[in-house]
Amino acid sequence: MQLFFDSHIKKEDKKFTFDKEESRHIIRVLRKKEGDILYITNGKGILFTSIISLANDKRCTVNIEKVLEQKNKLTYKLHIAIAPTKNNQRLEWFLEKATEIGISEITPIICEHSERKVVKIERLEKVLISAMKQSKRFYLPKLNQSITLKKFLEINYNDLKFIAHCEDEKKQTLKEKLKPNQDLIVLIGPEGDFSLSEILLALEKQFIPISFGNSILRTETAGVVAAQSVAFINE
Repeated sequence: MQLFFDSHIKKEDKKFTFDKEESRHIIRVLRKKEGDILYITNGKGILFTSIISLANDKRCTVNIEKVLEQKNKLTYKLHIAIAPTKNNQRLEWFLEKATEIGISEITPIICEHSERKVVKIERLEKVLISAMKQSKRFYLPKLNQSITLKKFLEINYNDLKFIAHCEDEKKQTLKEKLKPNQDLIVLIGPEGDFSLSEILLALEKQFIPISFGNSILRTETAGVVAAQSVAFINE
């Protein structure tokens, strides 16, 4: 099943017209024609089965034949706040893999040791959409605008809160701290780790220090390990 995405399609729609870019992709690139079936999601847990009624490369229109509302298969909410990597492709790799594994929300955080302080959200959104479509998931993870770690820590969160850092102190692994069906936030720092003042501030805000084992992981690897650890606990 090839999955298409448009955030504007609604459950009550009987017809839907794609924008010019997606219309061109459907008709000219994929060579779809009138009568062909398209499966569409709006990233909010709904799968639409549709039939092309107008095969126009500027305004491809479909008739909605069936609407299947999916419950979120995740029994937990996972929010990873991660420092953007210097190499943007590594951050994109994390987003792709975390979406395939299962994640609810991502916030790029700018830290004292961050080597990248500018994040192109539009590009990252495309990575998330592509990963959602490829993995046949019907929920698009929420991607927030980048924010400084200090401002992020000023927000009140009711979830379980963890910070993964490399400073020497007694820490349990994320797996050891987790139970199924919990909502949680995991902070993951830049290549140079969080500064000591950032760690202390997070601890003041009741973030629990954790490790991912004996190895020092790259930022994007730590993000994927966090997503997989939470998914494993909830299997």
